[in-house]
Amino acid sequence: MDPKNSLKVMDLFAGCGGLSLGLENAGFYPVFVNELNDDARATYIRNRLEINPDLAKPEFHSSDVKSMLASRSYLKDLEKRLEEKFGIKHGELDLIVGGPPCQGFSGIGHRRSYSVDKKELPSNHLFQDMAEIIRRLEPRAFLFENVRGLLNSKWTSDGEKGEIWRTVLSTFKGLKKYRVAFRLVYAKDYGVPQNRPRVLMIGLRNDVESPLIKDVESDDALERGFLPQPTGNWPSLEELLGDLMAEDLGDEGVPAPMTKYVRPATTRIQKRLRTPRDGKAPLKKGAPLTEMEYSNHSPRILAKFKAMHSSGGRIPEEFRTKKFAQKLLPSEWGPTGPSITATSMPDDYVHFAEPRILTVREWARLQMFPDWYQFEGKKTTGGLRRAGNPREGVFDREVPKYTQIGNAVPVGLAEAVGMHLAQILKGGAKI
Repeated sequence: MDPKNSLKVMDLFAGCGGLSLGLENAGFYPVFVNELNDDARATYIRNRLEINPDLAKPEFHSSDVKSMLASRSYLKDLEKRLEEKFGIKHGELDLIVGGPPCQGFSGIGHRRSYSVDKKELPSNHLFQDMAEIIRRLEPRAFLFENVRGLLNSKWTSDGEKGEIWRTVLSTFKGLKKYRVAFRLVYAKDYGVPQNRPRVLMIGLRNDVESPLIKDVESDDALERGFLPQPTGNWPSLEELLGDLMAEDLGDEGVPAPMTKYVRPATTRIQKRLRTPRDGKAPLKKGAPLTEMEYSNHSPRILAKFKAMHSSGGRIPEEFRTKKFAQKLLPSEWGPTGPSITATSMPDDYVHFAEPRILTVREWARLQMFPDWYQFEGKKTTGGLRRAGNPREGVFDREVPKYTQIGNAVPVGLAEAVGMHLAQILKGGAKI
């Protein structure tokens, strides 16, 4: 990737980098990253050292958005560094993107919020910090993304449904130099093997012109031409994961640890995800493979999974619990396409052909991360370490690999949106 001829992007609340990676595939070059969690930020930076090693330097990454605004000089100094390093003057940054943490907006996050009103969760006000950074830096465009629950959330238990979203939207519409529109999109509509709804808000600076922008009065980003038309064409899970299946399940039906590819790539998506970042040929059978460590399931859990395979997904009575019901992943989607959403908990789903949950690598493929992408931190964690305890003022959370992946924007969705934004920012020219 040539930084001189690429569109430049700043990623706030970047997580492990799914949104950025899709944008990079669309021709954007990352020049600055912000992410609070050390492991997620380490994942982001590790996978970009090849294209921009400067991201590892403290002057080109940040852990806390609020600290960026606390100092009057931080953003001005950052602009000077961006101009010295990349030639980006004030107002010339192409895109700022961000997905402020959403634990207080999602259904799962609400259940784990210990009855604390959403207005009391600091993470639920970070959208204001993002808007302020946009106001000061004046990029040509911005992209805000978040969970579907944001559209209907209330600040307090007796508040009005949707009041949080109205605050968020009015905050970004208050940026007078921008035209703003949004839409609830589904990742499967852009070729991703998940349903996964996301709220996408696009802001285009008033001087950005493109024939792709529609002259209509609407808040709908698709009607305004701010987002691309859906394409569909999602892969089945067998097409996506079939090359990661074991050749031999063994006497107990449990595959041996896999450190190399034991099957060749046979489908288009498998070949794409096995292609190294340098664009060379897809990795062949026998090449090293990472993050395929299997979970150590007990005999009872193995019996449950085998029974689910035999019954087409139904959990026999003796294996049912009150906590939650795992779902057997289908090898082929139904007529309406993907029906799942990757979460932070890998044990939500059972592999369609093997008695186990998905590995970190398979979880990453659900989000369309390529196999060369590496993740930092623990494999998984649970309880308060993952959810925190807002009622007692504990907001710090561990973000292990599965959670990093589950929190990410699907790479395929980000790439589709990125390709469209790149065309707009280049005046409508095809890229």
